[in-house]
Amino acid sequence: MAGSTEEQIERIFREEYGRVVASLVRRFGDIDVAEDAASEALLVALEKWPTDGVPPNPGGWLTTTAGNKGIDRIRREKQRDTKHQAALMIEDDTPHEPTGIVEDDRLRLIFTCCHPALAPEARVALTLRLLGGLTVAEIAQAFLVPETTMAQRITRAKSKIKGAHIPYTIPAEADLTERLAGVLAVVYLVFNEGYLASAGEAAIRDELTGEAIRLGRVLRGLLPGNHEVAGLLALMLLTESRRAVRVAGGELVPLHEQDRGGWDRALIAEGHELVRECLRANQPGQYQLLAAVNAVHTDAPTASDTDWGQIATLYDQLYAVSPTPVVALNRAIAFAELDGPEVALAEVDRLQLTTYHAWHATRADLLRRLGRSAEARAAYDAAIAATDNEAEQAYLTRRRGSLAQP
Repeated sequence: MAGSTEEQIERIFREEYGRVVASLVRRFGDIDVAEDAASEALLVALEKWPTDGVPPNPGGWLTTTAGNKGIDRIRREKQRDTKHQAALMIEDDTPHEPTGIVEDDRLRLIFTCCHPALAPEARVALTLRLLGGLTVAEIAQAFLVPETTMAQRITRAKSKIKGAHIPYTIPAEADLTERLAGVLAVVYLVFNEGYLASAGEAAIRDELTGEAIRLGRVLRGLLPGNHEVAGLLALMLLTESRRAVRVAGGELVPLHEQDRGGWDRALIAEGHELVRECLRANQPGQYQLLAAVNAVHTDAPTASDTDWGQIATLYDQLYAVSPTPVVALNRAIAFAELDGPEVALAEVDRLQLTTYHAWHATRADLLRRLGRSAEARAAYDAAIAATDNEAEQAYLTRRRGSLAQP
């Protein structure tokens, strides 16, 4: 099989994975059956499509094949009579139950998985695995924890759902607000994995950023008065506006080096309007503040025109709302522009995010600006080792090579 054909099939599968699993969980009511059946459908596609060709509706083909695989598994398992009845019900021609307030199949299952009986991080991790199509390793990197820890967390979440008999039911309108924080976190982390892929030759995964924005728009239509929903959509649009110029020659292009003429002005205008709406409401939250930071960046005609004072103020407000080490790291970057690299380095060193590639990369840049080339070289080495994104590795390697030789 040609490598390009296999890559095409795997790309299609990544794009359709969430929809397939969402459909199967709704039909079977079992996460493990849904995941196993989806994986078996991929194996069949890898066997058949190179010779038969990709079907006109690959998503429908995968869903049908996976559904058949799921029924086969149910029939093979113990308690044959009960399971067989379940399989027959699945094949019943009667119409599906009404979708309720959340009509989008994938978004409905995200709300279902973000059940309050699960720990917040477990809700997000499980949903990313099922619907974002992210691997355990990718999810672990998003949470800055070891892969084994994340695997255990996801397994425990599945067990909790089974043990507590949590149903995969259509969430009622009253459930939406209670579960919204987890849903927004899932959508944002899916977007982040697409914005900067944690591994592979593709620095950006368009299918993930596109799906996250689609879900953000659906949420916006569902909850038009929620300012955090508006803030998340604005954040994703403003970030997506820079996608066309974020990679050049196989190398990641940082914000200050990007050709701003290549930014998507329509997305920027839409994002700015949403940010203005949030500012008028004056109820700042995590996503609204992050969107406001990106609005400041996209409002500057050149990198030197960036209002770093405003950005630092926004990060101060964000840290008050969400006091995480990653927020503190980004705030320190703003401090470097205002107070100099030495002040920022002291803040960065205090964080000790030793498993996070961006922490090492930030340290490397600050050490470079301070003329501490040997230490900067070691920090670049650590940053390169901490990321599997080839475009980012290329950028960091170039920066490392520009250091003064000892």
